[in-house]
Amino acid sequence: MPGCRALHSMSGSESTSGIPGDGRCLFRSVVHGACLRAGKPCPSESIQKELADELRSKVADEFIRRRTDTEWFLEGDFDTYVKQIRKPHIWGGEPELLMCSHVLRMPITVYMSTNSSDSLKIIAEYGQEYGKENPIRVLYHGYGHYDALQMPLTKTKSKWYMKS
Repeated sequence: MPGCRALHSMSGSESTSGIPGDGRCLFRSVVHGACLRAGKPCPSESIQKELADELRSKVADEFIRRRTDTEWFLEGDFDTYVKQIRKPHIWGGEPELLMCSHVLRMPITVYMSTNSSDSLKIIAEYGQEYGKENPIRVLYHGYGHYDALQMPLTKTKSKWYMKS
């Protein structure tokens, strides 16, 4: 896969795509997953970075659009939080994953490895209102880093696309 870092095999048939830990890993992982979901090749690192920064900007705008719904669960002052999240080196987390699902109008499922084995456990699901089939899948490592997760499709290819 051109532009992809090494794929690391997990316990079953799923694999992770190594995402750079540059403060954009959540957004890079979501963008990578959206491309996989659409049946597109994974983007090169430079394109992935560009798409991640574009998604980050749209997520910040989505926070503003949904201020009355989101202000209460963000840490600290809302305006300061949104200003900070626009910076490319600031890490994203659960609030950003929720906004990513709204921006892309796609479900996102977050997995984490279990302590006892290489098996994966779903720890969060966002955007279920946009469907439950073929979500964007990301792997959270528990120390502030996300990777893209690829699992084999169980159904025939669908017509998925990334909205801009």
